[in-house]
Amino acid sequence: MRSKHRMNVLIFVVLIHFILVSLLFTVVAFSATEEEVSSKQIFDLQQIVDEAQPGDTLVLAEGNYLGPVVINKVLHIQGSNQVLLTNDSPEAAIMIQAEGVVVEGFNIRQNYVNESAAIVVTADEVGLKDLNIQTKGYGILLRDADRGTVLHNSISWLRTKNIKTGEKGNGIDLYNSHNNTIEQNKIQNMRDGIYLENSRQLKILNNQLMGSRYGIHCMYIDGSEIIGNLGEYNITGAMIMGVRDVLVSNNSFLKQSKNVNAQGILLYSVQNSVIEQNIVEGNRVGIYIESSQENQIRENSILRNFIGIQFVHAESNKIHDNDFVSNVIEAEATDSDANEIEQNYWDSAQGLDLNKDGISEIPYAINPFYQELISKTPAFQLFFQSTGMTFLSSMYTNNQESWTKDSSPLMKMSIDSISKPPPSSTEKGNISETTFMLLITSTLLITSVAIIFYSGVSKS
Repeated sequence: MRSKHRMNVLIFVVLIHFILVSLLFTVVAFSATEEEVSSKQIFDLQQIVDEAQPGDTLVLAEGNYLGPVVINKVLHIQGSNQVLLTNDSPEAAIMIQAEGVVVEGFNIRQNYVNESAAIVVTADEVGLKDLNIQTKGYGILLRDADRGTVLHNSISWLRTKNIKTGEKGNGIDLYNSHNNTIEQNKIQNMRDGIYLENSRQLKILNNQLMGSRYGIHCMYIDGSEIIGNLGEYNITGAMIMGVRDVLVSNNSFLKQSKNVNAQGILLYSVQNSVIEQNIVEGNRVGIYIESSQENQIRENSILRNFIGIQFVHAESNKIHDNDFVSNVIEAEATDSDANEIEQNYWDSAQGLDLNKDGISEIPYAINPFYQELISKTPAFQLFFQSTGMTFLSSMYTNNQESWTKDSSPLMKMSIDSISKPPPSSTEKGNISETTFMLLITSTLLITSVAIIFYSGVSKS
């Protein structure tokens, strides 16, 4: 009997020890990178750069480094997660002035408040990779810098959350910088996630943009491609202005709805561009088009927005093969003529397909009754898609010749938008190390408690 009691005590002690060790690992996992490197040696990065020869590869030892640093020779600077560069001065933490420089793989903290930036690039063919940037100003600025690569960086706002969005800096900011690739970056809580101006032939690929004013904000970027990006909880997902020959494809802009001017995609003064295969879901306006001509709006999934698509002074655009599903107001047009709207799917359309080609022989005229009603009395939004509202809409025929029409609506959705929802920021990518450690610790804790409880029950 006594040996059994000793065994239970031993098991209890071992389990308590196991729990304490697990909790210790959890505390370590939740410690910030800056705290992990705070006890290591402090280095002067400018001195290290000055002593290097052009063409050298500098592998930074673990520890803290002080900025600012100016790089005016070709170098490859490589760090690790245990390297932290801190800058408290108004200059950029890193100023790159030499062509062909590569900086990758460490943490940067820009502490100076105002228009300062973590990194400023004024040279061509520069590579910035795998950097974790926290800033009280801007993240990365490119000025007159061509053919560069900004790849797989994390940029986030460092100051208090109560500051106004307009007082922050942009995550990645380009001016007069052509043929650059910005890919697989994660940008959170900045003024604009990616800001592009007067820069041609850019590739903006597979970035995550959250909690900013504009996820992507671009002006005068002719011939550029914006592909595969995810924007969530911004005021506007993508604001595209003053461009020609731009491709906006396979992006997901979700949940831009907290502001009265929120849009998934906003096109202003855009010509001869293609907007295709995007998902705009849960926004106040899915796609907003103003003063834009000769564009192709095709194969997009426009889902659960307050207004699906809105035209203002927009002419001669082609809108086809899009899916409009569960939008409160499907389409709205003001002073917009000669737009070709055909072969879209509208979930509220009553079609008739006599020749079984998947296209209705009956055009679909978008009834503006509900739109006009709620513009006068917003409280009527509560009756959206109610039986009474549907009946009243069916009786409304005022000025029917001016209604927006789809000349040949589709009978079925052209894209499998509902069964394959876009991945959100919480779903994309692999599980983080911190989350993994938390899951392991929680599992061990629950298992330990269960064993202790079982041992106590057996003893009694």
